[in-house]
Amino acid sequence: MNRREFVVGAVSLPLTLRFAPAALAGGTPVALVTADTQSRVAVVELSTGKILRSIRTLAGPRSVESISGKVGLVCHTAHGAVSLIDGPTLRVAHVLQGFNEPRYAAASPLGRHAFVTDSGAHEVVTVDVVRGRAIARVAVGGPARHVSIDPSGRILWVSLGSKAELVAVVDISQPAAPKLLRRFKPPFLAHDVGVTPVGRHVWVSSGDRGALAVYDRRTGELLRRLPADAPPQHVTFLGRDAYVTSGEEGTLRVQSQQDGRVLRTTKVPVGSYNVQEAFGWIVTPSLDRGTFCVFDRQGRLHHRVQVAPSSHDACFVMTA
Repeated sequence: MNRREFVVGAVSLPLTLRFAPAALAGGTPVALVTADTQSRVAVVELSTGKILRSIRTLAGPRSVESISGKVGLVCHTAHGAVSLIDGPTLRVAHVLQGFNEPRYAAASPLGRHAFVTDSGAHEVVTVDVVRGRAIARVAVGGPARHVSIDPSGRILWVSLGSKAELVAVVDISQPAAPKLLRRFKPPFLAHDVGVTPVGRHVWVSSGDRGALAVYDRRTGELLRRLPADAPPQHVTFLGRDAYVTSGEEGTLRVQSQQDGRVLRTTKVPVGSYNVQEAFGWIVTPSLDRGTFCVFDRQGRLHHRVQVAPSSHDACFVMTA
């Protein structure tokens, strides 16, 4: 099947991005985008789409997660390590060894701790971001992969694989002593998990079919099943909408959180799997094409930047 390529002109992002609340508090929001095969993380200026610089890292930067906009946590899955990039200076501040296959991370709202899924060890690892060290581990009974944290910072939902039979729920109210609460079986093999901003619902995407499941966060009840594009899908949220990518299909869907209605579908480069939201913008890098695309909240494409041959993940930090 032929996939439509994008041709995007030199379009500047709207001025509202330059005056985002975080920027007013001091600093400029930039994107950290992994260059998976080149041992670096690219720094992209959001207001212009310009690649400002590259940060040299260990080999294989696979995923990156923002910790309160101050730190970018990078997982080097094949090398069993985690790097912490300081946002203001855009330098690697710490390198943590001792992981098996670190995959993804979720950040505490307070910014002190991050929770890294170690799929090889079947664990979730608590990282003290300030001290730059791992302080606790909890076994979750499967190859922990995608992870999402509720707004209170007390509960994690963890997909136990890329095509997971089970999803784990972990109590992290005491970061130094996380506890596995339960595991449950979704109506398909799960891939990604995402807790909505108000914390009422959890969306679970499929790794084996075009489907989504929406759960009540408090009761664990399955509320609805929704159709989706080709698996695997990834999800993030902004306001009342959900944003669901299908890297295989090359689509970004904007959907209502209330009832799952598809409000808009935008073509994206094939391989655009992971999707993130920050400062009112939606971004997705492409593992296949090495692009980094920026969308507004309506799902309209504003920038496409060629970052690397392959780019798996992106996040936002504030730089000085």
